[in-house]
Amino acid sequence: MAPSGPQRALIAASFVNRVGNGLFNTAAVLYFTLVVHLPAARVGVGLTIAGLVGLLAGIPAGNLADRYGPRTVWLTALAMQAATMAAFVFIHGWVTFTLIAALDRLAATASGAAGGALIARAGGERPAAFRAKLRTFVNLGVVLGTLGAAFAVSVGTRTAYTALILANAASFACAGLIALVGVPNYQPLPRPKEHHRGAVLSDRPFVSFVALYGAMGLQYQTVSLLLPIWLSAHTGAPRWTVAAVNAVNSGVCVLLQSRIGSRVESPRQGGRAFRLAGLLFLVSCPLMALTADVPVWVAPVLAVLAVGVHSLGEVWESSGGYALGFGLAPDHAQGQYQGLFGAGFDAGQALAPVVLTTAVLGLGHAGWLLLGAFFAALGAAGPPVAAWAERTRRPSPSPTPVAPTAR
Repeated sequence: MAPSGPQRALIAASFVNRVGNGLFNTAAVLYFTLVVHLPAARVGVGLTIAGLVGLLAGIPAGNLADRYGPRTVWLTALAMQAATMAAFVFIHGWVTFTLIAALDRLAATASGAAGGALIARAGGERPAAFRAKLRTFVNLGVVLGTLGAAFAVSVGTRTAYTALILANAASFACAGLIALVGVPNYQPLPRPKEHHRGAVLSDRPFVSFVALYGAMGLQYQTVSLLLPIWLSAHTGAPRWTVAAVNAVNSGVCVLLQSRIGSRVESPRQGGRAFRLAGLLFLVSCPLMALTADVPVWVAPVLAVLAVGVHSLGEVWESSGGYALGFGLAPDHAQGQYQGLFGAGFDAGQALAPVVLTTAVLGLGHAGWLLLGAFFAALGAAGPPVAAWAERTRRPSPSPTPVAPTAR
């Protein structure tokens, strides 16, 4: 079934946005250290502070989206992201960098909460298929942006990096314009009397799922951070191996996300997908560790095989996360729930570098085995958490259709 008009607009806006993200994220640290001349350690501290500050916006922004409509909040957040991104061109010191980065993360978190509520409202008759197609184009956008950034990085001038930053700022503005024209201004849904601004925090099954999802999110940086360090420090694999595994990871996600994700619709199916993802990670992590124990010419082949298995697990994990993250949230409080969902994921990503580079690398092969077992245990918890959550959901009558307001 072809996407509807609002769905196509959301896909297009998200794609443009993520192309910009791919452009900037690939070169951000290099810009701050080589062009602005900030020490790498201070950049890391600033980004950590910004990430922690950004977590504070999730639930409040979600509440605003539920109360005033998700499109309004999303467009506001995109405008703020465009402004903060452009401001990076003018930074000269650490304090200014940290302040702008914190404002950027606040806007990004708000954008995630409101955008999630907007995705829920535009879901249509087959929301899982729409979300899977959306994620496919999001992944493709990041890939294309990353390829574009490679040119600027190779040039290495301030002008080239400035062009990347302004292109990312423009991507937020373009995404907002696409949404303004193509996405209806959905009205807030009626809320029950017992609803309150912190209702999601008292939903213990959902909070438990968010904790699982945030912890399972370490798998993303297993490929992007941990494996490259391992390959360079413990194997004689050629340098192009890192590029190859990243290409395999992106390719598998782009090719399979829509096919697999469209089949994971209910929370119960999401729990099973989560379990399968954990088992695939249980296989991939030891394979990654074994790259240090094989001949040099075998290491790249084994790394590509391991990342192929891991990427398949990533597709199942993200599909299960979407099914549970959206399926367990009440229609009238999608913004609030997506705010906590995004904040939980971001918290996991903030902790991932420390956990992976100290605990896993510090233990060597044993660390990889423990990491695989950790993912498998998280996955095994998926089905019971999903069943618990479904038992606590109230069967709600179909809401009366609410027409969107004028665009």
